[in-house]
Amino acid sequence: MKGLNWFDKFLFFLNALFAVILLFSYLLPYIPPNYFAPLSVFSLAVPFLIVANLIFFIFWLIRLRRQMLLSLVVLLIGFNHVTSVYEISSTDEKIGNEEELKVLSYNVRQFNEYGWAEDLDIPEKISDFVKEVDPDVISMQEYYTGELKVAQSFPHKYIKLKTKSAEFGLAIFSKYPILKTGSLDFLTSSNNNGIYADIKKGNDTIRFINIHLQSFGVKPNLNKLKKRETKRVFLGMGQTFVQQQQQMEVVLDLIKQTPYEKIVVLGDFNNTAYSYIYREVKSQGFYDAFKETGNGFGKTFNLRSFPLRIDFILPSESMKILTFENYYVPYSDHYPITATFDLNRP
Repeated sequence: MKGLNWFDKFLFFLNALFAVILLFSYLLPYIPPNYFAPLSVFSLAVPFLIVANLIFFIFWLIRLRRQMLLSLVVLLIGFNHVTSVYEISSTDEKIGNEEELKVLSYNVRQFNEYGWAEDLDIPEKISDFVKEVDPDVISMQEYYTGELKVAQSFPHKYIKLKTKSAEFGLAIFSKYPILKTGSLDFLTSSNNNGIYADIKKGNDTIRFINIHLQSFGVKPNLNKLKKRETKRVFLGMGQTFVQQQQQMEVVLDLIKQTPYEKIVVLGDFNNTAYSYIYREVKSQGFYDAFKETGNGFGKTFNLRSFPLRIDFILPSESMKILTFENYYVPYSDHYPITATFDLNRP
């Protein structure tokens, strides 16, 4: 570190620390949460580590210092991780033919039924948003029964409430016939669940699996968390990821039993693209629609400026992805996402 003053040496020490931690984080998707639960929590910090290393790289590059090579090499090693934070896609695909299918996934936070936001018109605004986007299939998490005002535009639906007395759960709405439905009924004690619907469009039958994995309890007011609670929350989040692993194994069993070639797994994973949970699903032959045709940070959860992407649309490799889009509308703590597929083009 010749030629560096004491402050530059300190910055490079921090740079090295962030680089080593990021390098280690590349192993997290290969470590099941039930092996060592607290370790899985670090997957949430990967976007921050990537951004930090990018800042260090740019800082040293501007100053023409060879120290830039450290972060550059680490970022190149994990290039696939970097593109999970920020994606630049271009497509000249023509859309508008009758074989296309547009899908919307949205955690609607019970349409503000319990007053998390001051805006009392959220059900109407979500309904107007759905009408404007005009999807063929809707997958909703934390759906509160009766609040989607444009539901009549979707003649086929499957709604699974958490309990007989509850008024919220999961929902799938479709403009096309639904042949079969089912609930995964996760075995763990949880308010979360997964459902599926087999939708017929033309000569194709597509199984849509709408999942809402175990919630990890991080809310936009995370910065107000008291220090004495940090350890308890950290350990609790580790156990949450263990529950997610158990729930995902149920999803994987359903995927293996599905008789159709075309499958879409979508919904609120409550986990990131750097997790064991995400990698296990993708390894079954699925694309990440955001990584194929998305643009920008792809943020789906409102945690201030932190680019947290925990909602996904993962189609099987037999489906051609035409478009993907994030919508930063303030009607929930999640942001809705859409993807458009061409069913006749692998």
